[in-house]
Amino acid sequence: MLQGLDLPAAHLAPGLASYASDPAHSRGRRIGERAPATRTEYQRDRDRIVHSTAFRRLVYKTQVFLNHEGDLFRTRLTHSLEVAQLGRSIARSLRLNEDLVEAIALAHDLGHTPFGHAGQDALHECMSEFGGFEHNLQSLRVVDLLEERYPLFDGLNLTFETREGVLKHCSRNNARLLEAAEHVYADGQGGVGQRFLEAAQPSLEAQLCNLADEIAYNAHDIDDGIRSGLITLEQVRAVPLFNTYCEQALSAHAHLHQPAQARRLMYESIRLMLSDQVFAVIAATGEAIAQAGVESPGDVRRSVPLVVFGSDMQQRSAQLKSFLFAHLYRHPQVVHTMSQAKQVVRELFDLYCVRPGEMQAGFALRSQATQAATWDAGPPLQRSVADYIAGMTDRFASREHHRLTGQHLLTGAD
Repeated sequence: MLQGLDLPAAHLAPGLASYASDPAHSRGRRIGERAPATRTEYQRDRDRIVHSTAFRRLVYKTQVFLNHEGDLFRTRLTHSLEVAQLGRSIARSLRLNEDLVEAIALAHDLGHTPFGHAGQDALHECMSEFGGFEHNLQSLRVVDLLEERYPLFDGLNLTFETREGVLKHCSRNNARLLEAAEHVYADGQGGVGQRFLEAAQPSLEAQLCNLADEIAYNAHDIDDGIRSGLITLEQVRAVPLFNTYCEQALSAHAHLHQPAQARRLMYESIRLMLSDQVFAVIAATGEAIAQAGVESPGDVRRSVPLVVFGSDMQQRSAQLKSFLFAHLYRHPQVVHTMSQAKQVVRELFDLYCVRPGEMQAGFALRSQATQAATWDAGPPLQRSVADYIAGMTDRFASREHHRLTGQHLLTGAD
């Protein structure tokens, strides 16, 4: 494996800060490959992610509103693109590695189930006696094992740094399981689970993707919530953070007071909010880096979290998040639809466990054959069923449920 997490600035790629992740000094891939001739290692990761089957499926996977509920609502794909855009903008100002940020952002939701968090919650309940289910771990499982594109290895064989960024959360028990399977890293620094056991930090690029994810969520859920009619612009203006930018937009553009301009007012307010949040992250993170005195990626890992909002923006963003949780995510219409989605997932799980032959040809056999190659210790049948369901799009899961049960719970999903 390639080493060099603490190389001096003279060895860094042009334009990168000394604490940024340099692809020339990546810890490498689990299976050694010849270096790419025209791309960096992180660019190769990004390209592999974009061409993966799991990435294409994101276009038909839910954020808040199910795929059939409207053509203009966000999906996991458009969300991932927005996170990548925000992440790259911030990374450029902080002189971090934009390509690594983009790769992590595009891969971070590959393990999400159909039907958003409702699908994840239902699948976790189904797997509660078999090791549970968590979408961050599933995203890692997708890129490490489930993609079948290359003749010499399963998964995408991504670099350590991209894999680490994909794994946003991890319990200590799962981290220990991961480390037991990461013996391929022979440099003595541990695998992607090690930081959870040592309370260490990931790269700044990984930290940045986590925060960009939060920024994107809040902004596009305002847009989708108002578009759906479940919340109103007037309701959101009760949130101090959003109302600040709404007032700025009205002050700069008097015609936005007209009722017919309500949509433009919403978009301009969201744009101003996003810009201010980006600037807040850049300023607060730059200050945190300077105060911590970090000079290398190794210093970053031994430090406190450094990619931050700043206390004022963090508090105001938390208020917006609480508003969306109470008024949008817990709206009776959303709760009702998600309850039906959970039923679809639970019943599919039970059916496939009893009749695994109903899954696509060879899927259960493939998953069982490769079980020993992954960190997971759950029973092969149940884990392969979880893999199968997690890979479904909203509409495929709905069609499968209808085919196997005769029920049509999610009207319009076909």
